[in-house]
Amino acid sequence: MTDASALPGRPRGGVLSGPATARAVNVLAPNPSAMTLDGTNTWILSEPDSDLAVVVDPGPLDDGHLRHVVGTAERAGKRVALTLLTHGHPDHAEGAARFAGLTGTKVRALDPALRLGDEGLAAGDVIAVGGLELRVVPTPGHTSDSLCFHLPADHAVLTGDTVLGRGTTVVAHPDGRLGDYLDTLRRLRSLTVDDGVHTVLPGHGPVLEDAQGAVEFYLAHRAHRLAQVETAVEAGHRSPAEVVAHVYADVDRSLWPAAELSVRAQLEYLREHGLI
Repeated sequence: MTDASALPGRPRGGVLSGPATARAVNVLAPNPSAMTLDGTNTWILSEPDSDLAVVVDPGPLDDGHLRHVVGTAERAGKRVALTLLTHGHPDHAEGAARFAGLTGTKVRALDPALRLGDEGLAAGDVIAVGGLELRVVPTPGHTSDSLCFHLPADHAVLTGDTVLGRGTTVVAHPDGRLGDYLDTLRRLRSLTVDDGVHTVLPGHGPVLEDAQGAVEFYLAHRAHRLAQVETAVEAGHRSPAEVVAHVYADVDRSLWPAAELSVRAQLEYLREHGLI
């Protein structure tokens, strides 16, 4: 068995649900799959001495899960005052409207179609609820509407699907773009270097204790995959499906459809830069 401390980002062992930092509690949604790993992480954020909480990514439209999130907050003496979305994929956002109905909250997101209420989210926004401070970080790439939330008091960042607790994420072409994603990873690296972020609270998988190590691993992985795709094209593998079969031969075939999205994004990036 591999020591978790030797893995990229130093994933935290143990049960995923429960307290993760002084201000963050995870409630794991019951939707495990090859794409969602153990399931979607729904985050409850609150100052320790406050009776107000923010929930990030209520998750799928699963009434039992949504009520469990509300109950977890209430048992801690918290009332959910606001709902936030990292992006619009159903495993993160499908339950948001129902959750808003259960809690009487507004839903804030980058995509206007996902909002309930007048306020959206934009770069530089600072969200303050019950003394809790969250800073909105635009992180397009996985999707065009992807956001991360910087939690300065815990030296942490909530990354949605931009950085996962295990493995790597998909650049969901055509909405997701590789150039944007590489810029996003560099932006997150600056948070780890300049702003003291050391903990990743991901949308799937375990908490990562080494945020900088995780981001550096992602950057290296993307560079490696891009080089592999370029070599595959030079060897005559032209279609996305052919490139996937060549480059991802050692990956579970059930993940090939998702891998093809990333390959399409990589091919687009290589064409834009005149490399193929």
